[in-house]
Amino acid sequence: MTQNRAIRVVATGARLLVGAIVAGGCVVGVTAAVALPWPGVMNEPAQVSVTPTAGDSTLVCTGDFRAIGRNTQNAGQMSSAGDFALTRDSVGASESSELSASDLLTADFSGPASGPSKIVGSPDQGSAALIAAAESISLAAEDLSGLAGSACREPSTESWLVGGTVETGTSDLIILSNPGDVTATATITVFGGEQSSTTTLVPAGTQLAVPLASVAAGLQQPVVRVTAAGAPLRAVLQSSLIRTLDPSGIDLQDTAGAPRTDLTFAGVQVLVKNPDYPVALLRLMATDQGGQADITVRSDDEVVRQLSVPLDAGIPAEVNLDGLDTGVYTVEVTADAPLVGAVRQVTGIGAGADFAWMTPAPELSSEVLIAVPNGPRPRIHLINSGDAAASATLTPTAGGAAQEIAIPAGGTAAVDVSEGSTYSLTMDAPVHAAINMAGTNAIAGWPIWSGAAAADAVTVYP
Repeated sequence: MTQNRAIRVVATGARLLVGAIVAGGCVVGVTAAVALPWPGVMNEPAQVSVTPTAGDSTLVCTGDFRAIGRNTQNAGQMSSAGDFALTRDSVGASESSELSASDLLTADFSGPASGPSKIVGSPDQGSAALIAAAESISLAAEDLSGLAGSACREPSTESWLVGGTVETGTSDLIILSNPGDVTATATITVFGGEQSSTTTLVPAGTQLAVPLASVAAGLQQPVVRVTAAGAPLRAVLQSSLIRTLDPSGIDLQDTAGAPRTDLTFAGVQVLVKNPDYPVALLRLMATDQGGQADITVRSDDEVVRQLSVPLDAGIPAEVNLDGLDTGVYTVEVTADAPLVGAVRQVTGIGAGADFAWMTPAPELSSEVLIAVPNGPRPRIHLINSGDAAASATLTPTAGGAAQEIAIPAGGTAAVDVSEGSTYSLTMDAPVHAAINMAGTNAIAGWPIWSGAAAADAVTVYP
């Protein structure tokens, strides 16, 4: 009996020991299973990349240059001081129509003046249309003189106008064009010592002008933002200046583009060297938050000026780029907060002088079509901000030999072009580019923008 009981005790202990070992093994196994990836079935969702069909591309021009104050019976009445000479071209089909300018009368006040051109390009074999148009005008009247020019551009829901002023002798106008089929509501916000806003309706298919002095009274260096609801608008700033009864320049300034932390100004012209007044003046404004802007001025690939300026959000600041010899320059601005800007260039001061504001040049990486309007000594100024040399090809669309343009790393190149002509520009690396013109008491310049790009591909999940 005693022996059997001992055997049962030993057997029971062994079973308990084995059970404990098995239980421990299960715990370790479960823990390891949780830590390690479990086998499973992974199903990738069906997807396909689709590039939407390109739509029409629309350009809007400015139309007649507006004179104000010529009607002795109505000092606020605007009348035509002359129509711009238009140069245009397209790859593929395009058609032109005219917007209405009901607030603008003919030069003799006998009736409504003609409105600006609206140019619509249709897609070419599924790709976005390549269209280009630019306009220029030269005036020599008792109240208006000088050269003004600009490219016709696409309408936008946001535009920044940097070069205006309401100082004595100026007659700056915010020109709003609505090429769409529905009325647009324009909100004009003025930045300066204080921020203020006003709204105006722009009916479909029309153009109207708002005097800058009516929305920016007392501001010597305002920056204006135009936002559009209902339909996109083309916003342009027309400027003119009279000093002691002498006409002293006209200008047509396009939007400065969306705020960025880096701005590149191509083809900035210094035509005179005079310590008594600024021959190149940079206006900047940080849009969202304050910070510091670092400014570099280059002549070809040589740095000739560097400086920094603090910026407060919503407060425009001006920097005199003095001490520059006559020539053509690149101005680069980098900041730690988004900003907008423009550079003012002059031929002199006083009777017969002219001025022009140059806005930032965007980066170009694909073929663009360029229209060169009438004007003295037109040139295309190219900038290569990359670390490797770049090459560009400029081809006249009317026929003729193409020009191969070498642009060194960090350098520039300039090429003469013919007024009243159009060109195709291709490049093997991103570049910035601008058109500039200069003559006796005449200056104009504007950046080259790419056309309306084809829509980006989208991923569709059926």
